[in-house]
Amino acid sequence: MSSRRPIRVAAVQPRLELGAVEANLVRIEALIRDAHRAHDPQVIVVPEAMTSPNVFHEKLRGVARPVDGAPFRLLTGLARELDVVIAGGFLARRGDDAYGTYVLAEPDGRAHLHDKDTPTAWENHYYRGGDDDGRTHCTALGLDVGLASGWEWIRFRTARRLQGVDLVLGGMCWPSFPDNWGGPLRAWTRREHLVWRQASRELPRQVARLVGAPVVHAAHVGPVGSRTPMAPFVPWRTQMLGETQICDADGTILARLTLEDGEGHIGATVTPGSVTPLDPLESRFWIPLVTPATHAAWHVMNAHGRIAYRRRRARGEHEWQAVPAGDLPDELGPTADQEQHFATTA
Repeated sequence: MSSRRPIRVAAVQPRLELGAVEANLVRIEALIRDAHRAHDPQVIVVPEAMTSPNVFHEKLRGVARPVDGAPFRLLTGLARELDVVIAGGFLARRGDDAYGTYVLAEPDGRAHLHDKDTPTAWENHYYRGGDDDGRTHCTALGLDVGLASGWEWIRFRTARRLQGVDLVLGGMCWPSFPDNWGGPLRAWTRREHLVWRQASRELPRQVARLVGAPVVHAAHVGPVGSRTPMAPFVPWRTQMLGETQICDADGTILARLTLEDGEGHIGATVTPGSVTPLDPLESRFWIPLVTPATHAAWHVMNAHGRIAYRRRRARGEHEWQAVPAGDLPDELGPTADQEQHFATTA
């Protein structure tokens, strides 16, 4: 067991607008600053997809930004200014592809980047999966940190690769099933919606008990308009489910924001350190109950999205392909080292 001092952490639950990247960054900055004033934390966590909710919609085609662009500069700039560690994610162009990149920014300019391993369902239309393990060392905290983004949270393989870290940070952009479908589909979508709400409610504490470390989980909240994959003429009116939580390693929920709570932030004191996990890892893929409908939709939408992404990429039809390609290493040193690196590679 690792012995660590308690630290103060905060998590932000934003309500963001589909495709409105610049406005959403302004909102995220305001929420980070407000969380800093309210909780005086050493760590502030915002969700993945902080530039726009991840749903199936043509507006998502214009959301990706250069990996060293405005979203990255916001996170790293605020970390330096506020003297805190800040974590958050966005759709990023890295080289010749787009990824769901999650960033851990330190006050001295260090930055640690993690690309979500597998885009979820329709997300495959807009970016591809990464291959790093999401484990890093945060110098400012003196801790080994695990980063998890989106539905990485709901898979046993994520808990397996993060066992041994002192703290798990990350976020979610989890929509509900559509609430505007009528007729014979209404009962089905309502049932699936309730299953997803229960899963999102239980998940942060489950991951804490499986990994053996405290968890800071930030989530989107609020309504967002979407379209139905493979039937884009059908509206998919949805809600981001919320469930921003801070949990101890034993799964105790120290602070929480629900869907009904709406936008806001929470703070709590956790004691980092890897402990023996209370729950065993299982050999199956999903941590929560996944219904046959969700499982089938996952495979079909994944395949459909990957084909569309590769086709658009080959034709140069992704909007992010019109801007110069660039990349950053997964591990960036302090500001002085970065300046030397960029001077050398310029």
